[in-house]
Amino acid sequence: MDRPAPLLATADAHLAEEVQRLAASVGTSPVVTADAGGLLRRWHGPPLVLVGADLVEQAAALRPPRRAGVVLVSSGPLPPGLLRPALDLGVGEVVELPSGSGWLATALGDLEEATRGGAVVGVLGGAGGAGATTFAAALGQLAAHQGPVLVVDADPLGPGLDRVLGVEQGQGVGWEVLTTSRGRLSARDLREGVPRRGPLGVLTWRGAQLPRLPDDDQLAEVVEAARRGHDLVVVDLARSRDDRAGLLARCDLVVVLVPATVVGVASTVRACAALDDPGRAGLVLVGREADEEAVARATGLPVLARMTRQRGLDEAVDLGLGPVRHHRGQLGRAAAAVLTRTSLLGRAA
Repeated sequence: MDRPAPLLATADAHLAEEVQRLAASVGTSPVVTADAGGLLRRWHGPPLVLVGADLVEQAAALRPPRRAGVVLVSSGPLPPGLLRPALDLGVGEVVELPSGSGWLATALGDLEEATRGGAVVGVLGGAGGAGATTFAAALGQLAAHQGPVLVVDADPLGPGLDRVLGVEQGQGVGWEVLTTSRGRLSARDLREGVPRRGPLGVLTWRGAQLPRLPDDDQLAEVVEAARRGHDLVVVDLARSRDDRAGLLARCDLVVVLVPATVVGVASTVRACAALDDPGRAGLVLVGREADEEAVARATGLPVLARMTRQRGLDEAVDLGLGPVRHHRGQLGRAAAAVLTRTSLLGRAA
């Protein structure tokens, strides 16, 4: 698929040159129109519309329909009196060059990722010891055979997804770096910055300091950058409601691991009752003891897959091989069944 081209509307030759130079530095080139009429004719197509300060009043007077991805750009400080027409036009960001060059370059560079838009799958343990971290790792490991995947460790009290997947010695950044950064996060920078084994990347805590999740705004920025840069994002969710609240809303599917015991099912019923949108959730039943239909009735959620504890799992993890040794094993088959509910429908089997 061709890379989408941004649209730049300006009659200011100096501004056009500045924007074109930035675009070239990240491997793209804008379509340029020098009048508001040309902007209106091309309004709906581009993923990003850059409107020069010299044309924003004329553009707003044409009253185009609202759309996302409209940026007001100016050479130097924004002239006074333009905020009202900018709001009327639906401008989402104002960029003053050259001070805003970094932000604009990142936004232009992310257009390469605009056609990806991967699914986000959250994995939650319905009870302690259900195996949510292992299952999240298995989903990532299996899906990585089809394209770039990021597994996100969002459980501060978990064992560490890098250890489960055998990439703890890999080079790259973790949450401790992202929690100190602000502003737009590039999909490419995130994908290339985290520890990876081929197409499989892991975002977790590096080092021995006490793990801490970023605030909700930072979480949103990371998840959206991950979505833009990967075919699938798998999030290992904390059982603490406070630690997972900001992430649940960004998951397309939430998978709840249920130990097939009386205590495990009872705990899972409570966990499922706390989900804000159970329509996006499903169960993986672990063990042979409980009846699938009874568990589905008790929780109000469908059973997506069932598996038993996999033999040799601890050995595989200790050897740094990751949890999925055979795609036809219990864990591999259950992970494949869940992946059919994502954008990788039918490709993981």
